[in-house]
Amino acid sequence: MGREPQQQEQQVSYTVEQLVAVNPYNPDILPDLENYVNEQVASQTYSLDANLCLLRLYQFEPEKMSTQIVARILIKALMAMPAPDFSLCLFLIPERVQMEEQFKTLIVLSHYLETGRFRQFWDEASKSRHIVEAVPGFEQAIQTYAIHLLSLTYQKVPRSVLAEAINIEGLSLDKFLEQQVATCGWTIEKGHGKGQLIILPANEFNHPELKKNNADSVPLDHIARIFPILG
Repeated sequence: MGREPQQQEQQVSYTVEQLVAVNPYNPDILPDLENYVNEQVASQTYSLDANLCLLRLYQFEPEKMSTQIVARILIKALMAMPAPDFSLCLFLIPERVQMEEQFKTLIVLSHYLETGRFRQFWDEASKSRHIVEAVPGFEQAIQTYAIHLLSLTYQKVPRSVLAEAINIEGLSLDKFLEQQVATCGWTIEKGHGKGQLIILPANEFNHPELKKNNADSVPLDHIARIFPILG
């Protein structure tokens, strides 16, 4: 007899993204998705699609839900602001789970961020360090979001406003500003203390004259076609 053909099925290794794409409602991938959340936390990466898939599977099998994993998903979603990821995730979480203390805290933090109430946000976050510090990079991500929000509002931001928004003061703030000046195009007006002004790079929001109106304008030839119809 000839050599027996190797017909044993070889186990194929799929990435989590492939598993989600091929069969997102397969409950067998739930452990893989949970492990992937922990991997995102450890590696400071992020996959909204995979996390939403896991939350949907939890809806079908609520007895398998890990509140620790859900909390980590929500924290990662907060870190993705201004994207609406937190609301997308929260929509898939049962109300009874949302009523748990850690989730009520995260919902409050989300509200403060959405409304730009950074002082209240940092105060609340400091009381809940055991929740937010479970995910590395949280503070830096929120600082990035705060700067993004300020850049939409200010051409020149007072030092005190910046300090409150990113929760950095004193020498640490001086060092932070030096880095931003060197790498991000910020400039600092001459001045001292809280009255110092930081000039942020121009964009179409803090300098409306830079906004392109092409998308909002109606071409003249379109108007010319309308008049005969109206007549």
